[in-house]
Amino acid sequence: MSLVSVPFVGTGADTALHIFAAVVLVGTIGAVAYGFWRFHELPINKAHSKDHQQIGLITALTWIGFIWHWVWVLAVILAFVDMEKAIINLRDTWRHGTNNNHNNEDSAC
Repeated sequence: MSLVSVPFVGTGADTALHIFAAVVLVGTIGAVAYGFWRFHELPINKAHSKDHQQIGLITALTWIGFIWHWVWVLAVILAFVDMEKAIINLRDTWRHGTNNNHNNEDSAC
C-alpha cells in the first residue's frame, strides 16, 4: 500500500460506508424537517391547550407563516398572549399613571 492510495475503495467496506452515510444523511434531513414542523405547529398546540377563542385564526396564520414568516410571529403572539388580560393590564396601568399625575398636581397647589 502506498501513501497515495485510498483505503477501502472498490471493496465491500466502501459500499457499506456509502450506504451508512446515505442513511445518516436521510435520517438527519428527516429529523430536521420533523423538528421544524413541530416548532412551526407550536402556536396551534398552545391555542388548543388553552381552548383559545381564536383557534381558527391562529391555525390559518400558522399555515400562512410557512410562506411569510412574519405572519407566524403574529400567530405566536396571539397564541401565547392573553389579549383580554393584556388590555386590562394596559388600561389599569394607564389609569394608575393618570391618577398619580393628578394627585401630584393637587398636592403641589
